[in-house]
Amino acid sequence: MDIIDKAVSVLMHDGTIVYPTETVYGLGADAFSDEAILKVYEAKKRPLAMPISIAVSDFDMLAAVAYVEPRMHAFIEAFLPGPVTVILASRRLVPDILTGGTGMIGIRMPAHDLALRIIERFDSPITATSANLHGSKDPQTPDECTVPRELLIDGGRLPGISSTVVDLTNDKILRRGAKAEAVEAFLKKF
Repeated sequence: MDIIDKAVSVLMHDGTIVYPTETVYGLGADAFSDEAILKVYEAKKRPLAMPISIAVSDFDMLAAVAYVEPRMHAFIEAFLPGPVTVILASRRLVPDILTGGTGMIGIRMPAHDLALRIIERFDSPITATSANLHGSKDPQTPDECTVPRELLIDGGRLPGISSTVVDLTNDKILRRGAKAEAVEAFLKKF
């Protein structure tokens, strides 16, 4: 069984995985399983009222979980896959716990082949939050991934710069991170 099959097996059984992205290590679980999502909150010691982003493998999966207005397509196509999290209005199938009751969901499409292959083979979104205790430094190496998990996929040392978070419903940057200048320039022309 290769590492992708192992990861998918863990995800299918409501387990958690630590996976590499082009930014930091993420903590992944089935984004449609309440049991798996609660494990992520518990592992991170994260307050339940705080939303958790999800990762998708392609644009069809993104459109299945969020409402994408025509004007948002250019931004999404320009920055995804990549180190940007887009905040969009979530569809009803997204569990409320992930949105923090806001009706909005953060979505990542990592520009990392292994992460995308796991999500694609799992055929469903997974959680996309950093694999560290809430409020701690984002993990760049496997040793810095301090959360309990069933599987850790070693991707070596990662850049360690978190994604830029953009609320596309009002074209506003909520957190500056990787590619922030490019995002800012794009939004000014938007």
